[in-house]
Amino acid sequence: MLLCSVQKNKTVFLRHRLIGSACLMLCGIAIAGVANASPLTLPNPLTFSAGLLGKIDVQGIASGMAFYQDNPQGSPGTLGAKREGADITNGMVIIQKENGPIQFDIQAGAYSFPTLAASIPSASRSTSEFGALPVAYLKIVPSSNFSVEIGQLPTLIGVEDGFTYQNINIERGLLWDMEPIISRGIQFNASAGPLSASLSLNDGYFSNHYNVMSGSLSYAINGSNTLGFYADGALGKSRTTSNDSAYSSYGNESQIYGVDYEYSSGPWVIEPYFQYMHTPKSTHLGIPHAFDNYGGALLADYSFTQTISLGARAEYLEVGGKTGEGLNAIASSLTDLPADSHAWSITLTPTYQSGGFFARAELSYVAASCPKGDGFSGANGTNTTQLRGMVETGFMF
Repeated sequence: MLLCSVQKNKTVFLRHRLIGSACLMLCGIAIAGVANASPLTLPNPLTFSAGLLGKIDVQGIASGMAFYQDNPQGSPGTLGAKREGADITNGMVIIQKENGPIQFDIQAGAYSFPTLAASIPSASRSTSEFGALPVAYLKIVPSSNFSVEIGQLPTLIGVEDGFTYQNINIERGLLWDMEPIISRGIQFNASAGPLSASLSLNDGYFSNHYNVMSGSLSYAINGSNTLGFYADGALGKSRTTSNDSAYSSYGNESQIYGVDYEYSSGPWVIEPYFQYMHTPKSTHLGIPHAFDNYGGALLADYSFTQTISLGARAEYLEVGGKTGEGLNAIASSLTDLPADSHAWSITLTPTYQSGGFFARAELSYVAASCPKGDGFSGANGTNTTQLRGMVETGFMF
C-alpha cells in the first residue's frame, strides 16, 4: 500500500513538473519573442555546382527529444518501456536537384516516428524500417505542369508527413498511424490551373510487391482555401504474407479514402480531414472478418510572431470489429487500439524557431473506450489513457 502511494505521488509530481516545464518554456519563448514558425521551416539550402549534374541544393537537420509518459507500453528493455527517456529524432542530410528536365531528391540519415497511442520507437528501430536512405527518387520533368517520379517515395496518403520536422506536432496522430509512410514505385504528377493530381503504382506499406494504387487530387478554391481527396488500395488480392511487409501486411490489404480541407491566411493554418479505412476478410493473411476504421482530425497552427507559433491537433478514431471475432491483434497492428474501440486525442505544441535553431514542447493526451479487459497502454496493455510530454530541439541548415 505504501509503495503504491509513493508511486502515485511520484507520478502526480512528474505530471505537474512536466506541465509546469512546458508552460515555462512557452512563457519563456513569448518573452524572448523575435518574430513565423508554422511549422518548422528549413533555412535556404547551400547550393553547389556538381559538374554535369548542374546545381544541387544541400540541407540538413540534427535534432533530439526528451520525453515523459505515464502508462508506457513498450517491450521491456526498449525506449518505449521507459517513463522518461531521450533519443535522436532526426540526423538527416537532404540533397536535391530542382532544376532542369532531370531532377532528384535524396534524404539520408537517422530518423524517428513518435506516434500517439504507440510505443515510442528509438531512432535505430525507425531507421531499420526504411534504411538509412528513406527517400530517394529520380524526377523527370518534361514540362512545367507534368512530372514523373521513380524510386522510394513519400506517401500520397494523409495530411501529416513522416518526419518530425515536417509537422506542427512532434508526434504523429491516431489517423496517421493507419497510413503508409514511404513506398517504392512510380508516381505521375500533373496540374492544370487550380487542379493538381498525382497517381502512383507502388508497394504500399513497403511490401516489395507492386500492386497498390495511390492517388490524390486537390483543388485550389482561392489563395487561402484548398480542398483535397486521396485514396489507396491494392489491385486484386494481396500477394503478401503476414511477415512480408516492412511494417504492415494488413495495411497492404486495406483500402484508405480521405478528404481534407486547408485554410491558410495570415498567421493561421487550419486543416480538418476525415479518413476511412476498410480491411477485407483475407484467409491468406488470417483476417477472419472484414472491418472498418474511420475518424476525423483538426490540425491548426497560429503564428504569434516570425519565431513563435502554437500547433494543435484534436482527433477521434473509431476502430471496427466485434469482441470474439479474433480481430484484436489485426486492429492493434493497424491502429495500436483493439477491435471494437474508439479513442480521442488532444495535442498542443508551442514552437520557437530562429534561423536554423528550433525548440518546441509538447503535451498530448489519448483516451480510449475499449471492450472490458482491453486497452492500448501500460505494461500489461490494458490501460486506456496515456499522457505524454516531449521537448524537441535541434539545428537545421
